[in-house]
Amino acid sequence: MTTPVHVLNAQRRERLLAELHKHGAVRVAELATLFQVSPVTVRRDITVLAREKRLVRVHGGALVLPDTARRPQPADRLSLGMIVPSLDFFWPQVITGARTAAAMLGADLRLRGSGYDPGEDRRQMARLLEAEKVDGLLVAPDVRDDLTAISALPIPCVLVERAAPVWGPDSRPLESVRNDHDAGVEIALRHLSGQGHRRIGLVVTPISPNAELIEQGFVHGCRAMGLDGELIVRDTLRADPGRARDVLNSCRVTGTTALLVHSDPDAIALARQAASEGVEVPRELALVSYDDEVAHQGEPPLTAVRPAKGQIGRMAVEMLVSRLTEGDRRPANRLQLVPGLIVRQSSLTPHR
Repeated sequence: MTTPVHVLNAQRRERLLAELHKHGAVRVAELATLFQVSPVTVRRDITVLAREKRLVRVHGGALVLPDTARRPQPADRLSLGMIVPSLDFFWPQVITGARTAAAMLGADLRLRGSGYDPGEDRRQMARLLEAEKVDGLLVAPDVRDDLTAISALPIPCVLVERAAPVWGPDSRPLESVRNDHDAGVEIALRHLSGQGHRRIGLVVTPISPNAELIEQGFVHGCRAMGLDGELIVRDTLRADPGRARDVLNSCRVTGTTALLVHSDPDAIALARQAASEGVEVPRELALVSYDDEVAHQGEPPLTAVRPAKGQIGRMAVEMLVSRLTEGDRRPANRLQLVPGLIVRQSSLTPHR
């Protein structure tokens, strides 16, 4: 006898909740693979469970439902709030690093999502301060936010994967932990230069919060290393093969033999388009991706700049706890971590 659809749906949603309570956060893509259903089905399940107030829906996944009452804690146990813009790519590893550090330091971490919305950032900050009375905050604010609200908070705050302003809106300096994207781009350029490439292009996703930093690093790096880096494309390639085709045409016209592509999905889309046009990667066009979330799934597997992720979350928590325990005795910190480079087939000159 066939199990009714509504029963299967209910069973899958209970499994979803079990995964959520096990990990504290879940991603649509991972659940779709785990349950062997489409991402649309998972999103529908999350919507239903959010409507039933059994979880909190955020961009890319879901978070555990906030406690209706703040859990009693030992007097010396710190309570930290963390606001992230998404559970897609990058952020799950940051969250894991933060959770691990909080557990090791005996702190309670309360996670919230904001969906790249400055207004939601501020609403979540207010809720964490007023309802949950956290001692400190970790925030990855939208890049459009002028940070005035964060600087004015009455508790310590650490920016996560965002640059603290040189001249802030307040006399109190903001602290931050982020990737050094100048260094990440430099590592990629030195690798490509070492493979014999002199004309290198950049494809940068304009919707990324780090797009401007990556482009600046590319311009400065090419100038410092004497490379021809005039081909800069600000576009998203993954949804339209025609855009990838235009990039390949630009490479032919300019004689560009290597590309740094931010991010992985766009680099994979470009590699597929190159294969369909008979452009051999890496013999005719070398590719380096920026992010290393799914770069290994490319054909060929893509060399990728790998920003620090788990370390960002861990060090942000350590920085915040240090501020809370040491107070103003400790100087303000602004920490930058150097990304790594994972070398795969897509960038290696065949004779090397």
